[in-house]
Amino acid sequence: MSTQNRQGELMQLTFAYPMPYEWSIGLYGSRFFQEIKEKRRFIGIKCNGCGMVYVPPRRVCGPCFKELSELVPLSDTGVITAFSVVNYPFIDPNTGLQRPIPYTYGYIRLDGADNIFSHIINETDLGRIHVGMKVRAVFKEPDRMQGNIQDIKYFDIIS
Repeated sequence: MSTQNRQGELMQLTFAYPMPYEWSIGLYGSRFFQEIKEKRRFIGIKCNGCGMVYVPPRRVCGPCFKELSELVPLSDTGVITAFSVVNYPFIDPNTGLQRPIPYTYGYIRLDGADNIFSHIINETDLGRIHVGMKVRAVFKEPDRMQGNIQDIKYFDIIS
């Protein structure tokens, strides 16, 4: 933090102060992770106006601005719509640890959903992965579930 004092001289203060915070993922976000933790399955939400199905569930439909409330079960399979093999190390904000590299981050259109869901794909060989491949979610063991995004270990290529 920098500021100027009354004489116009620049004064600089440096300090470390923890800034703990929490945020809510809302009713539908909570329900989404609860379904994964308790039933090892995905749910989405369907718009009664235009019929779009979103995963994770959200409160309002983007195209028609209708409030959403109809939760629907979704498949644990989908199709890769885009991906990137990452070779740059960084600290994973979910764990506070450096994510092992390389890893593949992908956009997946879950069967039954109209939007994409992003997550790790369990393949880093560019010769063995391409857009359009079918994938299936692999979940943690039931006794290790915590009710968050890490309950989905990754997506495995199935075809």
